[in-house]
Amino acid sequence: MRIWDLDPGFLNDRSLLGEHRELHGIFSILVNHKKGYSRHPETLRWRDRLPSLALRHSLLAAEMELRGFHHLSPLSPLPNSPLLWPDIFLDPPARQYDILRSKYHERPGGRIPLPGNLQQLWASHKYSVMARSPAEYRRLGPLVARNGLGMEVLAGLLVEVLRTAPSPGRLRNAVQHLRGYLPEHMVLDQKLTGLNRQLREIGRLAMELRIKYLLESTALGELTGWVEYLEQSPD
Repeated sequence: MRIWDLDPGFLNDRSLLGEHRELHGIFSILVNHKKGYSRHPETLRWRDRLPSLALRHSLLAAEMELRGFHHLSPLSPLPNSPLLWPDIFLDPPARQYDILRSKYHERPGGRIPLPGNLQQLWASHKYSVMARSPAEYRRLGPLVARNGLGMEVLAGLLVEVLRTAPSPGRLRNAVQHLRGYLPEHMVLDQKLTGLNRQLREIGRLAMELRIKYLLESTALGELTGWVEYLEQSPD
């Protein structure tokens, strides 16, 4: 039983669909107070964290949609509930990459290749970071370039950054950068719903045209998942 803390883009199809199934199981256990697996460490760390579990579902669903999978099992955000994430990892994020690397040794990998060094890890996350904090984006880039961080530190930091909500303005900026990798210009809608449509179209074209840089970016999926979640959230 596993809910990964890494971006779903790093999961292969089997792991992605498996986590989606297990997330629904944990959600049902917690909401309906079922006994099965109620004491499992993964279940326990999501107790009192249902809004974040619903957001994780949105991230999984966005990645599934990119890959052509469909689901009919939405999890709606809970009204008047804070978005609190688990305060522990069953395995640190850097270790989770190692676990996946071992699992996929002779199997297909995910949409995003597992990082072999700091530069690869940063390259896959940088537009997701830009959508949250341009200052953090400018700070981390030079640090990574001179190997000023360890893999353990950077992997953990990136997980924490991607757990914060992107603002509409910074989302627009990140989407403009993603759009720059497409072979044709697209008109940006300034509304959040417009960003949703833009992100989905960018994702569709990236997958159809096999645009390598976009395919290897966490932003291609997770920003869509966040927008979807925020649009459904009660005011």
